[in-house]
Amino acid sequence: MKITRHYLSINGRRVHYRRAGKGPPLLMVHQSPRSSSEYEPLMQEWGARFTCIAPDLPGFGHSEPLGIANLTIEDIADSVMAFVDALGIGPVPAYGFHTGAIVLMSAVRRFPEKFTALSAVGYPILNEQEREILGDAYIPPNPAKPFGEHLVWMWNRILEQSWYFPWYRPDPKTRMPFAHDNPELVALIVDDMLNCNDAYRFGYRAAIEAQNDIPAADAEVPPALLNGYVGDPLTVHMERTGLLPKGWHKSTQANPLEQRAASFDFLLTQRAGDEAGPLPEDGHQGFLPVKTPLFEGLIHWRASGDPKRLHIHAPGKELGMADVSDAIEIDMPGHGLADKWKGAAPADWQAWQDVIDAVAAHFGIAKTSFDPPAKGDIDRLYPDLSPSRFGHHLTEAWGIVRAAHIFEPWYEANAAYAVDFDPSDLEPERLVIEHRALIRAVSAKQLAMALSNK
Repeated sequence: MKITRHYLSINGRRVHYRRAGKGPPLLMVHQSPRSSSEYEPLMQEWGARFTCIAPDLPGFGHSEPLGIANLTIEDIADSVMAFVDALGIGPVPAYGFHTGAIVLMSAVRRFPEKFTALSAVGYPILNEQEREILGDAYIPPNPAKPFGEHLVWMWNRILEQSWYFPWYRPDPKTRMPFAHDNPELVALIVDDMLNCNDAYRFGYRAAIEAQNDIPAADAEVPPALLNGYVGDPLTVHMERTGLLPKGWHKSTQANPLEQRAASFDFLLTQRAGDEAGPLPEDGHQGFLPVKTPLFEGLIHWRASGDPKRLHIHAPGKELGMADVSDAIEIDMPGHGLADKWKGAAPADWQAWQDVIDAVAAHFGIAKTSFDPPAKGDIDRLYPDLSPSRFGHHLTEAWGIVRAAHIFEPWYEANAAYAVDFDPSDLEPERLVIEHRALIRAVSAKQLAMALSNK
């Protein structure tokens, strides 16, 4: 099942969304601090019966924030409704998990005509004591710091939230039943947090402060299933729902797999409507499907001015980091938001050139420009930054991008290799961008090798 990615501008704000499958549209709203990426496994499965459409909520993933100082759950829900209207896909069935369930509950209560059904998983009905537990201590500020200290907190906060709840209260009494130490899984969530940085708090806070939005028992609303699974601390909240509207039901499943199956079965009973056709998207940035002998996936691109050339970033970088105009910038495979190579990334230049040629042919551009690669020993320039259990790769990458402003090459920390630099280049807010690019650049070493053999 192919998952495509798109940008759409709504009221001057960029919204990123994923799409997969065929059949009537299904709206999927993610939890905090995640993005639509958390639904990729479900989209692969449910796309056999639905056209799954999952936006990144404002300020999360790759969607721009709303710019509202005191963000409320109603503000977020309204942004989702604006997205549905912009796509022209309503009324729709919808699926939301945790924060996603809160957002959709607010939307369904106020705009029932926009929906045909709702599956809400882990919908919380918090009391004042729980709001305090999930308040400032649960979502503390974590701005970027000069030496990457914020990364240590971020990694371990995500790792240990699967060990106990709330994450900041380590105690045998608060143990979670699904604890793990899977660095790849933690890395997926941390990547979402790196995208929103300290702004993760605003979406979380809006969800925590949201009131019970379950419609009145006599409300005219579409059918809904409220469900959860044993072990999810929010499942017990279903005991607090009170009387539900006609056509609303609640259930608890033994585990996440059974919960997802129950949600899917319910949504299937409400499946109706026309096949989703082409959806609108921005014309100056997006994701281009590319197929070559060694690559098949999406290439992230962005156009500026009147494009007359295709611009390629340096290994370990991504589009948007160079001062470029009148060009189409792209993320090379295994960099930025582009897909990875299906197998091992090639060190042969022709494989990379094939991707460039395919993009250039699509846009009808003949000229190509390149940012110069970093100088030095390729093996030392690009060490393995695969996720490690306790997140050491994050701080290593931070040290690299910081040192790269002071020495050339970065690994030669002595006066002979010192370079002039602007102290503002070491501001954490700037290093965040470079660090995120380096972490994403899983094919940086191979691209550097290919360029050296060009």
